[in-house]
Amino acid sequence: MDLTPKEIVKYLDEYIIGQKDAKKVIAIALRNRYRRMKLPKDLQDEITPKNILMIGSTGVGKTEIARRLAKTLDLPFVKVEASKYTEVGFVGRDVESMVRDLVANAIVLVKEIHKEKNREAIEEYVIKKILEKLLPPLPKMASEEKKSEYQKTYEKMRERLINGELDNLKIEIEIPKSSISLDDSNLPPEIAKAQESIAKIFTIGVNKEQIKKEVSVKEAKELLKNEASEKLLDMEQIKLEALQKAQEEGIIFIDEIDKIAVSSKTSGRQDPSKEGVQRDLLPIVEGSTVNTKWGPVKTDHILFIAAGAFHLSKPSDLIPELQGRFPLRVELNSLDEEILYKILTQTKNSLIKQYQALFEVEGVELEFKDEALRAIAKYAYTANQKLEDIGARRLHTVVENLLEDLSFEADEHKGEKITIDKEFVDEKLGEIVENEDLAKYIL
Repeated sequence: MDLTPKEIVKYLDEYIIGQKDAKKVIAIALRNRYRRMKLPKDLQDEITPKNILMIGSTGVGKTEIARRLAKTLDLPFVKVEASKYTEVGFVGRDVESMVRDLVANAIVLVKEIHKEKNREAIEEYVIKKILEKLLPPLPKMASEEKKSEYQKTYEKMRERLINGELDNLKIEIEIPKSSISLDDSNLPPEIAKAQESIAKIFTIGVNKEQIKKEVSVKEAKELLKNEASEKLLDMEQIKLEALQKAQEEGIIFIDEIDKIAVSSKTSGRQDPSKEGVQRDLLPIVEGSTVNTKWGPVKTDHILFIAAGAFHLSKPSDLIPELQGRFPLRVELNSLDEEILYKILTQTKNSLIKQYQALFEVEGVELEFKDEALRAIAKYAYTANQKLEDIGARRLHTVVENLLEDLSFEADEHKGEKITIDKEFVDEKLGEIVENEDLAKYIL
């Protein structure tokens, strides 16, 4: 994670247009984590993350900024919606489940890191297992000449297996029989343990059983990788590393936090449990210990990023204690026509590039004139103004509608080059966008 704030922002610029303030704030927050880990232990404990509150309409890049960084830097990340939680005692998810989700994500992340570190050992295990099925074992009393011939055959078969020449052959392998699974990382640990005990009762003598299945060599490679991982990886070490990673590097993105704010203007119509959810959320954001089935997790150094549109409420409608736990606030800009155009043309793996790649699979070359791209951006912006503003997500609905017929008939245009110009865009989208009632159902 040794990236400077400028390098982090530069990376984000490849995928997200604009929103410089938000990028800068998150870049500094992540860099401060790196700086903190370089300090003496007693000072590390004193430095807590500066949690962030993002304010902006849907589709302007709030989640994407955080998710993109977490994925690139291999950080445990979960996105939750504040409106899905209820006050303790009411029906619904409890707020601590977000921490259990984070640890589950960290387990997967660390396990993949260990798999990569042990990739050669895992591949060797798989090759050995498959060769055992392809070549009958040599009798123990075989002569030296037979042993030499067998070894040569084994090496040739091994080389062909690695090169994929044997992928279509069918072999019979043994895989663990499916067991009853009651696993749910969102359950409180005491309930999870109880369910685990029940599962063991029902699966005594079952989990150890193997079932035989005939599969292709290619399929066997994937099935046996899981078996190899279970046998070769130290799951206890993975668990310990994951708990540490969740505590020190985890990011929890709490979306729709404005939905649990109690606005003074509409307090008479508010759900009475909203303030309760805020108070249940407070100790987790402040720093507490949450028990999970993998072990206790301290939330003191987890970075919390909250986000909301705040159309019907404002940040000051949150309880004061919770407001104080999100000292960094940044407002994201709405997307105008020019920004939507840049999203289509300047982002890495943009929506237009994605559709061009999809059509290439059918042997069709798809070309967009610049005037057509500007028209798409204009229609998306107009639709956002007339209907609900869903930001860059509107581009998906607009482009999908624009190319729907061509996509359906793509096999008829194999080997052709199709050019999308402004006239084509106007013909397909003009009437829909102008007709507000029609646009509601299509865009």
